[in-house]
Amino acid sequence: MPNEKLNQLLEKKASLKLGGGEKGIQKQYESGKFTARERIEYLLDEGSFVEIDSFVEHRSVNFGMEKTKAPGEGVITGYGTIDGRLIYIFAQDFTVIGGSLGEMHAAKIVKAQQMALKVGAPLIGINDSGGARIQEGVDALKGYGDIFYNNTIASGVIPQISVILGPCAGGAVYSPALTDFIFMVENTSKMFITGPQVIKTVTGEDVSAEQLGGAMTHNKISGVAQFYDKTEEECFAKIRHLLSFLPQNNLETAPAFQSNDDLNRIDEKLNDIVPASPNKAYNIKDVIVSISDNGEFLEYQPYYAENMVTGFARINGKSVGVVANQPNKLAGCLDINGSDKGAHFIRTCDAFNIPLLTLMDTPGFLPGTGQEYGGIIRHGAKMLYAYSEATVPKVTVITRKAYGGSYIAMCSKHLGADVVLGWPTAEIAVMGPSGAANIIFRKEIAAAEDENAKRQEKIQEYSDTVANPYIAAARGYLDDVIEPSQTRKRVISAFEMLSGKREARPAKKHGNIPL
Repeated sequence: MPNEKLNQLLEKKASLKLGGGEKGIQKQYESGKFTARERIEYLLDEGSFVEIDSFVEHRSVNFGMEKTKAPGEGVITGYGTIDGRLIYIFAQDFTVIGGSLGEMHAAKIVKAQQMALKVGAPLIGINDSGGARIQEGVDALKGYGDIFYNNTIASGVIPQISVILGPCAGGAVYSPALTDFIFMVENTSKMFITGPQVIKTVTGEDVSAEQLGGAMTHNKISGVAQFYDKTEEECFAKIRHLLSFLPQNNLETAPAFQSNDDLNRIDEKLNDIVPASPNKAYNIKDVIVSISDNGEFLEYQPYYAENMVTGFARINGKSVGVVANQPNKLAGCLDINGSDKGAHFIRTCDAFNIPLLTLMDTPGFLPGTGQEYGGIIRHGAKMLYAYSEATVPKVTVITRKAYGGSYIAMCSKHLGADVVLGWPTAEIAVMGPSGAANIIFRKEIAAAEDENAKRQEKIQEYSDTVANPYIAAARGYLDDVIEPSQTRKRVISAFEMLSGKREARPAKKHGNIPL
């Protein structure tokens, strides 16, 4: 090969690796951000990244674009590995025309999407872009549409992870919104449909970019994002951790690990974790940690709708999705946001063959005009739909309260739970014993000399007659009442027994979830 040809190739590659040049790279650092290439290197296994389409160029000639060079078209695409497993990835390069998306920039992302779908590998998208390239007009909009379409086609087939590491505004936000997981970093990530200046002009509201669309805003208030980190390095470590719980695609199961945690481990602390008073709270995460291998639990949306706890654990070395009521937040009631959070997580697990463990302690749906006007009926129905639709192994443990519709909604036997276990403290009834006694025995209590004593007597009578686990067990709605200390052992046994579960659903185009 003539040396000049080889040298030309090497020079071109070196130039492309500089992206927008040293000045652009320095600006990226001054903003507290890594470059697109550094992000890929941090995230993937060392030396595993293979770049594709590095020589792609835009073909716009409007508004002086014919003179504008855009190395790599402002986005780096390719594939590599994480823990030895194939991953497709794209990272927008803010040093090149602000990472703006044009026709060929989008084409590179679309190719990565289609290849990931074709080979059945997760796709990670790192978003750091000023938005649509205005000079390219409708060609840029077409590019966004193509990306959204491919996000939708890939949904439920391969895991799609969006990482917001810079601005992501306007139409650009809808690609992350269509993916399975969104990661954001404090002070770096920004997501919004319309920015602070437009909002001030139109509505008069004065809000900063961080308040409007920062990492904590979308992790705690809007629920748009699922994971929050302080730094990019922490974010990349968490993405790698998340992928260890996920399969490559919907035809595979998540990787299993050899567990060094005794599958027959007994935890006596669980026997006393539920307070004697029904009005006292406890932390359901203590139960989750007790059941999980070595206490490992990757929480999903930890800052949003904290009355509902969701996340990934390993039980006997295998991935399990955990959905639990949190008694120390809103008493564990189901509300609008908690129902949305739970339903999305349940469907994600079901799409990727991850069994579901449900821990139930809920007194009902949250009352109030705000909830009713906000559509708690519709949102609560999403939980019913998600659990009923799910065909993965489903194990439910009722620790305490299981009242009314919320008992049904938290994966009772009636929504297709395969195994339902109850602790001796379980109370399964239409409502709590106190409220029920006040209704059923209203006249007797009113006629008694000592109304309070009579009320307590009737509350106990209702508890003994209805609100205990043995009535449900007698009907077969509970498969067993167990010692809390043996929960891990029994849950492992249930999932092992269900490992060969196969369940079909009627043929249909798709269901109509109450959105």
